[in-house]
Amino acid sequence: MTLASSAPSAGATWPGRVLVVAAIVASGLLIVGPALRRRSPAAWWLLLGYPASAFRVARTWRALMAGCGLAVSRRPALTVVSGLVGNGAPPPQPRVPRHGFIRPTAAGFELVARLLPGQLPDDFVKAASAMAEDWQVHAVRVTSLRPGVVRIAALYADPLAAPRAPRTRGLGRLLRVVVGTLETGASWVIDLRRIPHWLIVGATRSGKSTLIHALVAGLAPQRVALVGIDCKGGMELSLYGPRLSALATDRAQAVRLLSALVDLTLARMTVCRTAGVRNIWGLAEKERPVPVVVIVDEIAELFLVAGRHEKDEAHAAGTALIRLAQLGAALGVFLVVAGQRVGSDLGPGVTALRAQLGGRVCHRVADPGTAEMTLGDLNPDALKAAQAITPEQAGTAVLASGDGWERGRSHLVTEADAEAVATAHADLTPALPELSAALA
Repeated sequence: MTLASSAPSAGATWPGRVLVVAAIVASGLLIVGPALRRRSPAAWWLLLGYPASAFRVARTWRALMAGCGLAVSRRPALTVVSGLVGNGAPPPQPRVPRHGFIRPTAAGFELVARLLPGQLPDDFVKAASAMAEDWQVHAVRVTSLRPGVVRIAALYADPLAAPRAPRTRGLGRLLRVVVGTLETGASWVIDLRRIPHWLIVGATRSGKSTLIHALVAGLAPQRVALVGIDCKGGMELSLYGPRLSALATDRAQAVRLLSALVDLTLARMTVCRTAGVRNIWGLAEKERPVPVVVIVDEIAELFLVAGRHEKDEAHAAGTALIRLAQLGAALGVFLVVAGQRVGSDLGPGVTALRAQLGGRVCHRVADPGTAEMTLGDLNPDALKAAQAITPEQAGTAVLASGDGWERGRSHLVTEADAEAVATAHADLTPALPELSAALA
């Protein structure tokens, strides 16, 4: 009798024991949470941050959709406003967009939502700030995944606050450099094989020069030729002197150097045509010419004119740059064009050149026209994000291409660091006699 009555009691204690163990584990995680977040943010996020955020999203989803005007009343001719209906009637249960599994990511979480009839992705984009506030995360970005479906990605913290520099540089695929960190927490990669020509703009102390330092520091250990055009007397690019195959320091030199680069490109075209290949990458490795990366600092100095002679020089420089941008990608000549200011007022050549530069990076700029010139033809949302960069966010930029746009922050590479890397790899500097002769 005693044994029979004790069995249910013992079984009944199991739920209580599970609850006690769960409470102890949860209490322990909460106690060690702050230390775990400092030492291992990824572990903290998976163990504590993500479950709490997923629960918060599931709990608030219906009310949030209604509050943002993304819910539809089940009763015809009624509009649901924050879940309420006038005249004291009981609120109907509105239809809300359905969402999928809340999937954790390295820097937050993401989910997909299916739009209701009549809704547009822009309706969710406008609600992104409200989502971030309601879910207590750093930021939310909404993108269209496919017709009728949007992807909602949330960041629990700002990965750009303290980006980590890579331990090694120049390793990996040729012409591919990790220059910083993206807002998603992923590496910011400039891959010249994928997007061959770039436009980089930014005001003084916005981080433009730091990004160029990071790019050169990553390219210097690779078997590529670096060519500089710095019409401010070489004040910026002379830092990389030991690693440069050629450096033009005024517009007259720049015109001659660009003309020589066009000739080099046309000579490579002849080689490829003779070999029956469409680009230099189709040539045998022993026959393949060295890739050339042309860095132009302060593009405005090439286009500003004060007289007839200067106008002819500016036109010649612009024409040569446009030809290099049109022909260079397949023939191993790549452009990185930088400047504090870029605008159509510099001349029609700037607009034509901009159209050939598929990669764009916009730091904080001093005038809205430069941001619009850089990003306006690619994505209006990217333009708004660039105009929101503050002076305190040095190094932060918006990068855009035909694939979309993202926010990123370049690694801090100082002038001394860049100079040291260039000097350390001076032995890799290819000799290009045709370019040296143009500057003689």
